[in-house]
Amino acid sequence: MSTPYPQSGFTLLEVLIALAIVSVALAASVRALGISANGAQAMQQRSLALQAAENRLTELRLMRSFPVPGRKTEPCPQGPLPFVCEQQFQTTVNGNFRLATVRARLADGPVLAELNGLLSSLP
Repeated sequence: MSTPYPQSGFTLLEVLIALAIVSVALAASVRALGISANGAQAMQQRSLALQAAENRLTELRLMRSFPVPGRKTEPCPQGPLPFVCEQQFQTTVNGNFRLATVRARLADGPVLAELNGLLSSLP
């Protein structure tokens, strides 16, 4: 005895399994998108921190500054971010030069960029 209408379509179990697979794939996609957005923000912060450090070192050179050895911290905002630049000055073997290290970071955050350069007392 055969049925008058052949059965076609999906069973409830097949539909539930397909929905579970799709939901796992969507969850993985959302997670990857979130990680990508965080990575882009971190890259922007590091890039702006490097620019802030470069600007500070360039300012020191243009002012013909020859600071005494030690540390100094001052604000060095770049774009929308309020960076703080920590400057460390050290003597070198040649007394006409100072080694300047500039570290840029957000307040109470990790160092995002570090730049070294020489400052000269020579004209």
